[in-house]
Amino acid sequence: MLIDAHHHLWEYNDRDYVWMTDEMSRLRRDFLLAQLRLVFAQSGVDGSVAVQARQTLSETEWLLQTARGTSLIRGVVGWVPLIEDQVGDCLDRLSQNPLLKGVRHVLHDEADDHYMLRDDFNRGIAQLRPYNLTYDILIFERHLPQTIQFVDRHPDQIFVLDHIAKPRIREAVISPWAENIRDLAKRQNVYCKLSGMVTEANWNTWEKKDLVPYVETVLSAFGANRVMFGSDWPVLTLASSYRRWSDMVQSLIDELSADEQERIRSGSAIAAYRLT
Repeated sequence: MLIDAHHHLWEYNDRDYVWMTDEMSRLRRDFLLAQLRLVFAQSGVDGSVAVQARQTLSETEWLLQTARGTSLIRGVVGWVPLIEDQVGDCLDRLSQNPLLKGVRHVLHDEADDHYMLRDDFNRGIAQLRPYNLTYDILIFERHLPQTIQFVDRHPDQIFVLDHIAKPRIREAVISPWAENIRDLAKRQNVYCKLSGMVTEANWNTWEKKDLVPYVETVLSAFGANRVMFGSDWPVLTLASSYRRWSDMVQSLIDELSADEQERIRSGSAIAAYRLT
């Protein structure tokens, strides 16, 4: 089985996707369920987790509605206003849909690099556990030290680190990312996605050898039991086809045992997001 633990869907408009720079112009169009089915069929994907790309409740509701109409999307990581007093009301309402599996905030776009340590943000995070919701951590590598402090405030909360914390693959810089990843991985409540890597490399010239040191570090730190496959489609298309990426991940884990490969391909995502 192959579960894509990280992809997006959107109906594009130029108001809500300001993070799409001019060099990302190819993303400025709709990416919907029909296109998702096509790329999944090419790589034999059996199920997925759809992840928010806008910080709006309307998008979360739209993703849940879309997921309800297909057996392919097995869970949604949405957005809720974690720093607002009404976050509990939002969670009460949205969690009535069993397809809501987690929550994410775009931390790496906040002007404050220590946003994750804010008291109001942590009060919001503390409300996720009663709903059995995972929290996806979206950061750059410079945020890792304060992210470790953040995770330590919530030892019973399940976290999933997106895109291996976006190391500087393009520059072939591995330290202090590697040391911080190993430290974060000591927390057994943290999983890690093998995703978003080629868009941190040179989009046009990346090769397997550029990725190997980062993948080896993640596998050594987290172990296969807490690592999962993700595509970050359609952002992925800036640097790779879906098939090339899925084949690349398989080649990067080929030397692991069959059980370890299966855990990365599906088991970790099923465990972290309680997929059925």
